[in-house]
Amino acid sequence: MSSPAAPQSNVNPGFSQRIFSGIQPSGGMTLGNYLGALKRFAEKQNEGIETIYCVVDLHAITVWQDPAKLRHQTREIAAAYLASGIDPDRSVLFNQSQVTGHAELAWILNCVARIGWMYRMTQFKDKTAGKNAENSSLGLLAYPSLMAADILLYHATQVPVGEDQKQHLELTRDIAAKFNHDYGVDFFPITEPLIEGAATRVMSLRDGTKKMSKSDPSDASRINLTDDADTIAKKIRKATSDAHPLPETVEGLKDRPEARNLVNIYAALAGVPTEAVIAEFAGAQFGTFKPKLADLAVAKLSPITAEMNRYMADPSEIDRILGKGADRADAIAAPILKKTKEIVGMIGSRG
Repeated sequence: MSSPAAPQSNVNPGFSQRIFSGIQPSGGMTLGNYLGALKRFAEKQNEGIETIYCVVDLHAITVWQDPAKLRHQTREIAAAYLASGIDPDRSVLFNQSQVTGHAELAWILNCVARIGWMYRMTQFKDKTAGKNAENSSLGLLAYPSLMAADILLYHATQVPVGEDQKQHLELTRDIAAKFNHDYGVDFFPITEPLIEGAATRVMSLRDGTKKMSKSDPSDASRINLTDDADTIAKKIRKATSDAHPLPETVEGLKDRPEARNLVNIYAALAGVPTEAVIAEFAGAQFGTFKPKLADLAVAKLSPITAEMNRYMADPSEIDRILGKGADRADAIAAPILKKTKEIVGMIGSRG
């Protein structure tokens, strides 16, 4: 299906572009979350683009959550956003469930999207593999439609995504295009993915072919943003590598997943191209490279851990920031949702 040109939202005339992204409060944050998302989110604040960042707690309950744990993890994700450089005065930061427009628009988009589209989502297949899919929640199947609502509720023009989320964003584009086609409007933008950086997909420290994950049973496979300096250094020193020295060109990393992963992590932490890391360490053994990487990781991550701990010691301050952000998010979302309802033919829409 052809994609109409993305209209510019006039809800906030100071920006020609708007970024939206969210992180699910389903467990501790890792180095992968920081390099693949949080660090990039903070950098976007300096590019003259309106930035909206969300803790997507509605997504979390597609599988059962302990309520107390969900509250704690929601605050922890918010603390990670803030500690990583998200300024709540420059960006909109909130948790999804405080803005009811997400659920309202999701229902409307549920009636636009097709069931077959949902069954084709690889993440649904992955999460129900080896299980009776019919025992999964309806929310888990409809998860991508809610994700589309998250994005389209703000007329976001760009979404920073990892490779594993590209299919969901493609679905968002399909839903937006179908809505526009079905109702004969040019209303929802055809949002573009934003994939960039040396370490957008950080791999496990134990297996360079697998993504670093907070759900991996081995804590040694990841660096948690709550790890102290000694733990970070120990994990990097023990990270899986190989017996060969670092190559003289980036191409030499092609069939060396662990080496490529460690070099990419260094490049992303240092904010330099991968080529610059290779130029500096070409010919070096990992016994030389790993201590340098450990020092760099400790220098970059320890301040974030300390700031997260400071915020987590004052949950009422986190709640205040999220509440203020929710008010700002709702002010952007409300007129877009109101117009959506008018297009669909609903009457009595307030806001």
